[in-house]
Amino acid sequence: MTTAGRPPDIAITGIGLLTPAGQGVEQNWEQILAGRPAASRDPALAGQPIDFSCRVPDFDPDRELGRQLAWRSDRFVQLAVVAARDAVDDAKLDRTSWNGSRVGVVLGNSLGGAATLELQHRTLLTEGPAEVSPLTVPMTMVNMVAGAVSIDCRATGPSMVIGTACASGANAIGAAMELLRTGRCDVVLAGGVESALTPACMNALHRMGALSTRRDDPAAASRPFDVDRDGFVAAEGAGVLVLERAEDATARGAFRYAHLAGFGAASDSHHITAPDPLGRGMEQALRTALADAGTDPGEVAYVNAHGTSTPLNDSAEAAVLGRVLGEGTCVSSTKGVTGHTLAAAGAIEAAYTALAVAYGQVPPTANLTRLDPRVTLDVVAGAARSQPVPVAVSTSLGFGGHNAALVLKAAA
Repeated sequence: MTTAGRPPDIAITGIGLLTPAGQGVEQNWEQILAGRPAASRDPALAGQPIDFSCRVPDFDPDRELGRQLAWRSDRFVQLAVVAARDAVDDAKLDRTSWNGSRVGVVLGNSLGGAATLELQHRTLLTEGPAEVSPLTVPMTMVNMVAGAVSIDCRATGPSMVIGTACASGANAIGAAMELLRTGRCDVVLAGGVESALTPACMNALHRMGALSTRRDDPAAASRPFDVDRDGFVAAEGAGVLVLERAEDATARGAFRYAHLAGFGAASDSHHITAPDPLGRGMEQALRTALADAGTDPGEVAYVNAHGTSTPLNDSAEAAVLGRVLGEGTCVSSTKGVTGHTLAAAGAIEAAYTALAVAYGQVPPTANLTRLDPRVTLDVVAGAARSQPVPVAVSTSLGFGGHNAALVLKAAA
């Protein structure tokens, strides 16, 4: 299970993506490389103080899942099940015939079935207790997304949900790596999902001061590392990766987008929503991930940063990256395109990082027109950059002081 005393590398052999940039690898990568922002007016938020968001376009759950499964599932579960199916298909595995006892599911989520909960609460108040759906609890439970994916994919190994806010998806991938490294599973479906673009959630985030208020130009609202950034644009999405030990993937002739070589996690122990201004938790997570991967900081060719477009996050994160990896480190944030998918962000961005490694292209940071002078990194903007990416890092931070970092390497 190890080589020269090191844990085995973990191969990414399948990717499933449903994001504001589209469905599937091809649509997502094309829009991410083009740097086309997805934010737009949201009819579901009409009349609210913040009336724009980033939604998954053209998603028809009845078409994708069938009427019965779609009807009894909240949107966050719908997105995750489709992303998991796409990832398994992309990996050229057969979920109807594999040994399900050796397949695990680890997904990140924070807000569960927020849309269902709001709808049923409104039903309670307007129509009475007898009209509340008996499916309310299973449709809103956070863990149900892992349960639904395991049922759909006939995966009878461990299934669990990691809830660490916007670091959930990255932490889920880290937990999945350990299931593979220890031999508990042979395949793990790992990632994250969030769909909570509801009036209550959006107004709560707005009242916190977390969201951009650029209502006059939603497409330009998410602007990571820009001096004029004023908050993030809330988004929904799902990203699921098929993970296998690299030796197993090689043995079956699978295409490997990249290898997951290292993972680190740490806590700020500072504030419930604000990051540590010195970035100590993020630094600890990053250094742990690099050590886990046996990677020198100077080897990192690209960082897909958390880069939320909030004043506090971007400056603190940039300082950590410069301190650990060196000023001038090549960095971009894909949230300029997708907005902030919350618990799904770490998984979606790990997928984008894997694509950068596989295809030697660094995506640009959309809407970055004037770099914050406090950011001394090489932030890619304007156009994608073609360059070899033998080693890359994806970073994630979350409310509660959660920090996570993943190290990816090119498949040999």
